[in-house]
Amino acid sequence: MAPADPNNPTLQRDEASIKVPSKDLKKKDNKKDEDLSDEDLALKQQLELYVERVQDSDPGVQKLALESMRQEIRTSTSSMTSVPKPLKFLRPHYGTLKTYYETMKHSDLKNYLADILSVLALTMSAEGEQESLKYRLLGSEGDIGSWGHEYVRNLAGEIAQEYTKRQGEDASIDDLMDLVQQIVAFHMKHNAEPEAVDLLMEVEDLELLIEHVDSTNFKRTCLYLTSSAKYLPGPDDTLVLDIAYMIYLKFEEYPRALQIALFLDNLGYVRQLFTSCDDMLQKRQFCYILARHGVAFVLDEDMVADDSERELMQDIINNMKLTEGYLTLARDIEVMEPKSPEDIYKAHLLDGRASAGASVDSARQNLAATFVNAFVNAGFSQDKLMTVPSEASSGASSGNWLFKNKEHGKASAAASLGMILLWDVDSGLAQIDKYFHSNDNHVIAGALLGVGIVNCSIKNDCDPALALLGDYLDREDPSIRIGAIMGLGVAYAGTQNEVVRHKLIPILGDAKAPLDVIAFTAISLGLVYVGSCNEDIAQAIIFALMERSESELGEPLTRFLPLGLGLLYLGKQESVDATAEVSKTFNEKIKKYCDMTLLSCAYAGTGNVLKVQNLLGHCAEHLDKGENHQGPAVLGIAMVAMAEELGLEMAIRSLEHLLQYGEQNIRRAVPLALGLLCVSNPKINVMDTLSRLSHDQDTEAAMAAIVSLGLIGAGTNNARIAGMLRNLSSYYYKDASLLFCVRIAQGLVHLGKGLLTLNPYHSDRFLLSPMALAGIVTLLHACLDMKAIILGKYHYVLYFLVLAMQPRMLMTVDENLKPFPVPVRVGQAVDVVGQAGRPKTITGFQTHSTPVLLAAGDRAELATEKYIPVSPILEGFVILKENPEYKDDH
Repeated sequence: MAPADPNNPTLQRDEASIKVPSKDLKKKDNKKDEDLSDEDLALKQQLELYVERVQDSDPGVQKLALESMRQEIRTSTSSMTSVPKPLKFLRPHYGTLKTYYETMKHSDLKNYLADILSVLALTMSAEGEQESLKYRLLGSEGDIGSWGHEYVRNLAGEIAQEYTKRQGEDASIDDLMDLVQQIVAFHMKHNAEPEAVDLLMEVEDLELLIEHVDSTNFKRTCLYLTSSAKYLPGPDDTLVLDIAYMIYLKFEEYPRALQIALFLDNLGYVRQLFTSCDDMLQKRQFCYILARHGVAFVLDEDMVADDSERELMQDIINNMKLTEGYLTLARDIEVMEPKSPEDIYKAHLLDGRASAGASVDSARQNLAATFVNAFVNAGFSQDKLMTVPSEASSGASSGNWLFKNKEHGKASAAASLGMILLWDVDSGLAQIDKYFHSNDNHVIAGALLGVGIVNCSIKNDCDPALALLGDYLDREDPSIRIGAIMGLGVAYAGTQNEVVRHKLIPILGDAKAPLDVIAFTAISLGLVYVGSCNEDIAQAIIFALMERSESELGEPLTRFLPLGLGLLYLGKQESVDATAEVSKTFNEKIKKYCDMTLLSCAYAGTGNVLKVQNLLGHCAEHLDKGENHQGPAVLGIAMVAMAEELGLEMAIRSLEHLLQYGEQNIRRAVPLALGLLCVSNPKINVMDTLSRLSHDQDTEAAMAAIVSLGLIGAGTNNARIAGMLRNLSSYYYKDASLLFCVRIAQGLVHLGKGLLTLNPYHSDRFLLSPMALAGIVTLLHACLDMKAIILGKYHYVLYFLVLAMQPRMLMTVDENLKPFPVPVRVGQAVDVVGQAGRPKTITGFQTHSTPVLLAAGDRAELATEKYIPVSPILEGFVILKENPEYKDDH
């Protein structure tokens, strides 16, 4: 008797009706027969007759009985909502047939019976016996699909168990693989791609998939492959993505293949796509995707033969077209009008007491206004503080604002001009130039940083940033050196530029260089070579760390050295192991901090569950005073878990626990981790947690929560967060440092007047831009010690966020790359993995004309059939071509 299938109520009912004490068996049996309808009774007697006939000595009678039995079972197996009648009535005879089978001689009849036993075993065989598979392998070769879906599914499950068993015993698996071939073919024909993929993963032979996919099901298959890759342990995940890449290549779905190539960080694949694709429009679209991801990629003649076309495409990859597209979006949405910090603070909405204190011109308030102004007008090339055309003498009014800031405040003020002119290299460098003639070192430092910011994510053949900043690297004044170093880091992030490396590495080994210069050099090298695993730089940073004295290791800025080292291995998993071993030899003070930082960077964006557990383990310890490695461990949880939605939700819950039980330094890091998990994605539950923490007794925790409110609302103009921050500004009106944080957060919420996002994920949350993540993580590490860094004299660390700033738009362009408005539907994205047919991918949509803004979790689709998008994912710049099959109704 088989154990009942808990999911099938009819089975359990039958079990109950069969297991009865023997004495009233006869009575029960008669009663049971009376319950059956006439046709059921006839069927039951018919089947019992067949069972007897099968055991007949005459082969002819046997054959007829088996044929009829087979016919009965087959016709009924089609629906699987309940146990089919024939199987139900044959259950008591399963044992008899099995014993009889053993006595039969080898013949076609014996194989025939094996087939029938295999199907009966579906409901009868004991757990772990795999009888269905056993008889299937003994039976006749033939179409398994004709026995119905449920049978094939059951077989697939048994094959998986049998396969692991045989792997352990090193037995042959050829007979299993033949069966797998049949099952996969059956599944692929019947819209059950996920089941086919699962079976092939179990038997470790995904290659088979490539020959079974066809043009009708390859998209669904690849969607399942790419989304399951997030939940697989390495190296299976890369293998699965490789297969998906091959399938996309086979069906010439090149843009999707490009995304997988970028996810795998495999530039060889990218080259292969450029050479194997002949369509110019598709190649241009590739360039837009590469530019959004921030890849430094150089086209050669094999990829694009035509010179002028290649130049145009290289310009797209180099992001030369970004500022133009962004300003087109701004004009379309009518937000070109510059905003002043007062427009953001909206002090008139608050009651009297707060606004009274705000009228005083303090340096701290002006510094906050500088940042707010820079964030809000980022990329618009005009504002009301820095770029105002002056009435009387040239440069007077912008100079005015500059000199309303004290010493190092001037550096941030000068650099804010770079932020306002973001991406507009030519006019940006011209406007910043005037500050280079200043006699104030802080202003020059700010101008150098400004040059770096203007060039952020724009690559230029004549390398203006390098030419301008290179000369200032060995100046006497540390602030000028930091300006130049940070400027290079921001301008060349992710480019792996050799010249920058040769200029910066010597600074790390310079015994005379002050600690802050060395710290910023490490970060800049980490940014330029993010995720490159570059040995030379790793060595240089390790030596710089070893040479630091005891007292220097206690300095807040020292934390940038391990971080610079970590950025080299961002998302590169095992590649970090050798360096992590070396870090165990460091001084006690920094050893664990370094360990946590390396671990969290190396597994950032991988969703690796074991690493999250490891980091949570470190957060559970109760430490002596002075240990500070739990901060990066908490941030690490967020960095690793941000890879997919499920892990993200779980991480948020784990962080809630840490808030309740963790030590003080953990409580201070939790808000920052929440900010990273939901950057530019204001989830209500996170917003409430941060709002609660923003009134915490521990000012450091409150500051972190306030900055994180800015991060989760970054560029969303979220009214609820804006209201919270306004109330906080009146609550903290006497506390300059907390008020400063509130102002920064207000600036972030209105980032680019709501047109920008800081989210490092793009392309339907599939790709993670390493330089964007690096910029955010650098800022968060600095926020682990707010008082010393952000509220000290290194507030310009806030400008590292520029690395993550991207327009959150969908801009459709025609074949000549000119903006081209079409109607699109924008709605909440729906997960359609594993659903058959063509389900709707968005819900609750509104129809707009492009360009449109996309919030976190939004997805767009064209609302017209007249044009076809070249890229399947509508984000950023998308090229449209006319649909040749479109016919106008009129």
